[in-house]
Amino acid sequence: MSSCLQLNHSLCLCITWCTIMCSLLGEQYLLQNDKRERVVKASRDITINSKKVIFQVHRISKNNKDEVLEKAEKDLSAVRDQHIARLVNELQGTDFWKLRRAYSPGVQEYVEAATLCKFCTSGTLLNLDEINSMLLPLSDASLEPLQINILDYILGLADLTGELMRLAIGRISDGELEYAERICRFVREIYRELTLVAPKMDDTPDMKTKMDVMLQSVMKIENGKLVTEASNTKLLALINMHL
Repeated sequence: MSSCLQLNHSLCLCITWCTIMCSLLGEQYLLQNDKRERVVKASRDITINSKKVIFQVHRISKNNKDEVLEKAEKDLSAVRDQHIARLVNELQGTDFWKLRRAYSPGVQEYVEAATLCKFCTSGTLLNLDEINSMLLPLSDASLEPLQINILDYILGLADLTGELMRLAIGRISDGELEYAERICRFVREIYRELTLVAPKMDDTPDMKTKMDVMLQSVMKIENGKLVTEASNTKLLALINMHL
């Protein structure tokens, strides 16, 4: 009888323990799921507003460059201070790499917008250390800061070349062949450097696609320049014939 009572008591304790653990695990799952949803939402907002920065840059022309880029820089700062800051608040001090798939699209779009602005204002590449240093003030100094990793930076950089191609074609249409040539050299340099990295990124299936698109971007810029230069040459020849 005593043994049965002890067995029942042990069984009750075991059931109680299992119930408590299941409840705790359930709460943890719900908290983690809520966190993931907030991270996804922040990533979407970063994507949307980074695209707005990119669209703003594409409004550039010979006559409004300073005005357009000043507005783009201001909008980019707003993306960082409002939307990236939300992401930092969610992820700082945690194993944020576990949620990388949830926030990676937004981060890549932000890298694309930030590097595009940097090139248009200075003609240089915004590197990963510079981007991450801009994020540090958003973090609590006592916690591990959220830092953009090299993979998201490279993927964002690959997308940058498509925007630079569109920018170059616009400059060609506007008669700014020298500016288009500068963009073309810059895109070629990025492509050349990434061809050294891409083979080591076998676990990133979309990298090969992005490399193909980058090569197409270089070719489109060069073809646009050639067509324009050929047209200008023919025009000059016609003018000389009638002089």
